[in-house]
Amino acid sequence: MQISMKFTATCGMATFAAGDRTACEIVFDGTLTIRLWYDFHTDPLTLTAIASEGDEVRLNIRPYRIELYVNGALCDEEWPCGKAYLTLDNKITGDFVPTLTELAPEVIAELPFYTRQNISTADIRIPGVNVGDCIPYSDEVDTDGKYHLFYLYDRHHHTSKWGFGAHQWAHVSTTDFQIWDEHPMAVGITEDWEGSICTGSICKAADADEWYAWYAVRMCDRSPARMTFAKSTDRVHFEKCSEYFHLPAGYEPTSARDPMVFYMDGKYHMFVTTSRLSDGSGCLAHLVNDRMTIDGWQDAGVTMAWIEHCAEDDPTRFWQPECPDHFKMGEYYYLVFGIGGRGHYAYSKDPYGGWIFPEDDTIPCGNVPKSATLPGTGRRVFMGFINEGGKDFGYAGRLRAVEAFQNSDGTLRFEEITL
Repeated sequence: MQISMKFTATCGMATFAAGDRTACEIVFDGTLTIRLWYDFHTDPLTLTAIASEGDEVRLNIRPYRIELYVNGALCDEEWPCGKAYLTLDNKITGDFVPTLTELAPEVIAELPFYTRQNISTADIRIPGVNVGDCIPYSDEVDTDGKYHLFYLYDRHHHTSKWGFGAHQWAHVSTTDFQIWDEHPMAVGITEDWEGSICTGSICKAADADEWYAWYAVRMCDRSPARMTFAKSTDRVHFEKCSEYFHLPAGYEPTSARDPMVFYMDGKYHMFVTTSRLSDGSGCLAHLVNDRMTIDGWQDAGVTMAWIEHCAEDDPTRFWQPECPDHFKMGEYYYLVFGIGGRGHYAYSKDPYGGWIFPEDDTIPCGNVPKSATLPGTGRRVFMGFINEGGKDFGYAGRLRAVEAFQNSDGTLRFEEITL
């Protein structure tokens, strides 16, 4: 059942009870706080908003999503899992009595995804929303001339959904990094077992106008992440695949994530964050496929193992290189990855190995930097994020951009772009 709760903000408290169990608790004292309990976890999901006495409050409760509105404005969101204790039959006590009804069919079809035009970089972040991992994309020959930025839409600095994150792929595009168009949510959470739609990549099919958003799903039951894709015929509206992909034997499956897919030499290639079972070292597995499908991926070995580039006393030597990126610039190929969120790069004349690590291999673009070119200019621009989550949990915040320039020896230098 999908439920709509409505009430007028009134100082005090209201409680919904399911037998001897609290199902929902509402407190208003200038700040509106709503807590909902589920059988999935002992702690409630908490939504908050600033409100005034007399404001109209609405809560839309779906099996996979909760939306809190004050006077028609979306103020907070959460993503549940499991069975809600709140039902239409709950006993209500307190200083005011909210109204519970089934969510109307026309509201069920609605999701509060913004599609604004000509907005500034600052306007990308609606109140309470943060920018997480960035996934830039552009076609080498692009008819719309736009730099597309997909990014992890974050609320509560990764603490949504009991710490699973509940991230989704939001989407904006630009031609100058100053003015942006906002598109519908590209890949959203639509099932309660999806803990988070994690980082990945966009790859265009070699033989069709089809775009594939490859990503890993963090599972709420803590089972191995499922790698899958969502497909689009216009780069804006994506349809999720119902099938999933797991790594071949020899790699640690539970933490496998961040698929980077690209087409080269007549094949599709995928770099995946994982660890080698043989020695426990973090690495990027290299898989190949003749087709853009879920099945058929063959092991092509490890394109890079981080331990092989670390000193014996390096505390990160067994860490996994995350969120890989891969591109060609001039006569060199570049491999980008994160260690502890910080971006690193290596380069080679071989697209799949022989990586050279420069003395300064960091990318000064905040956390999880990845890149694309601005069509028609050849400018390669990295996008990352600056943490603004406070000292306890700093995930997600604001965008940062740098442009990469190639030196004659293949190394890169970077200049910040004012957003």
